Amino acid sequence: MHNATRQKVTQRLKRIEGQVGGVLRMVEEDRYCIDLLTQISAVRAALHKVEEEILRDHLNHCVANAFTSGDATDQRQKVEELVHTLARMTR
Repeated sequence: MHNATRQKVTQRLKRIEGQVGGVLRMVEEDRYCIDLLTQISAVRAALHKVEEEILRDHLNHCVANAFTSGDATDQRQKVEELVHTLARMTR
């Protein structure tokens, strides 16, 4: 992962960590269920953004490098990894 992406992802994950802590406090304070569900949805959306950043970085660098290298075995491997990863992400 490139440094710029790593920094962006780290920053987002720290923010998400704070959000999850907030949800925990809400549970401990017996807050209204709909408010909890709203916050959980926000955490899920934030995680999807992190996932998107990492996927973009992977495509722009790891996969692109495999294709510019001309190594057919590496290219097939990267495509297979990507297909399996996307299948897992969409379950």
